[in-house]
Amino acid sequence: MAQAPAGSGPRRRAVLAAALAPLAVAGCTTQSARPTPGPKALPGDALIMIIRNGEQPPPGDTGEDDDGNEHPGALAGRGERRAEEIPRLFPPAARAPLPRPAALFATGGPSAPVRCKQTVEPLAASLHLPVRTEFAIGAEPALARVVLAARMPVLVCWEHHGIPRLVRALGAHRVLGVPAAWPDRHDLVWMFTRHQGRWSFHELPQHLLSGDA
Repeated sequence: MAQAPAGSGPRRRAVLAAALAPLAVAGCTTQSARPTPGPKALPGDALIMIIRNGEQPPPGDTGEDDDGNEHPGALAGRGERRAEEIPRLFPPAARAPLPRPAALFATGGPSAPVRCKQTVEPLAASLHLPVRTEFAIGAEPALARVVLAARMPVLVCWEHHGIPRLVRALGAHRVLGVPAAWPDRHDLVWMFTRHQGRWSFHELPQHLLSGDA
């Protein structure tokens, strides 16, 4: 019977296995020792656009809700016109400056103003998408988690005083150029892009109505 080459028998295999075992353990230890990623390091890239609701009535005046009833949290006439024009921001052209949203969110809750939802309803109709309104002002951390897990791109229409909290919850508040507060304007789009774990920010004008900056 032919003899096996020297060093190729069971004894050598046992020696190799014993030598490789510490390396395998070290590899597993190194992987598990990596820092746990924070909210902004969730898998995949992200593109999130944020707008403020359209113009609201002046103090003491009321707009109308979707049923035509007077509602202090509804849009003013100019806000309604802005809502009607917002679909123009998202044309179907492949190289449009703003991509068409795949998910829409607006301020919700039982006592929330309806103007954020009203602002994106014409866009929702044109895109055949629902408007998700399960989050109220103050629930920005929960909203951020769902937004980051949603199909991209995402558009969020939010009350202006809650937008900085949303940006912080997304993990994008330290990006160069991000304002500390939303300015006193209704004609802007804030666009946050996350690529390879890094956020970038662009502020874009809407240019939808006469008088927009």
